[in-house]
Amino acid sequence: MAEKMLTNETKQVIFALGDEEYGLDIMIVNAIEKYTDIVRIPNAPSYIHGIINLRGEVIPVYNLRMKFGLAEKAVDENSKLIVARTNNMKMAYEVDEVKGIMEIPGANISETPIIVRSSATSYMKNVANISGRMIILLDHDGIVSEKELEKIEDLLAEQ
Repeated sequence: MAEKMLTNETKQVIFALGDEEYGLDIMIVNAIEKYTDIVRIPNAPSYIHGIINLRGEVIPVYNLRMKFGLAEKAVDENSKLIVARTNNMKMAYEVDEVKGIMEIPGANISETPIIVRSSATSYMKNVANISGRMIILLDHDGIVSEKELEKIEDLLAEQ
C-alpha cells in the first residue's frame, strides 16, 4: 500500500500562542468566542483554567500555553477561546490571538519531522509552510491525553 500523500488541502483556524502559529481543522471548530469570565474550579488540574457557560452548555477551558510549555500571559483584547470537539468532548482552548481562517494547499503541508515526534508532541499532526510562515497543524484528538480527559470528565461530573 502506498504511503498516504499530504496533497489534500485543508481549511484551518490559525491562531497564535506567543510567537508561534498553530492551525486547528475548521471542521472540528464549533465557535471562536471573545474571552469571557471563567469560573475557576478548586483542585482542578493545572491545565484546566475552569469552565464557561456557553449558550447553556458547560465547557471546560483548556490552557494550551501550559500544554506547550509556554509562560503564562495576561489576557488582553486579542485573547480568544476556540471551542472545538476533542475526543468527543467540547473544549474551549485559550489562545493569544486568532489570526484567521486559511485554506492551505496540500503542497504546502509536510509531515512533522521525526526528531520532534514523541508522546509529548502527539498534538502535532503536520507542519505547513506558507510564504515562509511555519504553522503547526494540530491533531485535535492528540491535544488532550486520555489521562487528562478522564480527569476532566470526573471534574465535570462533580459540578
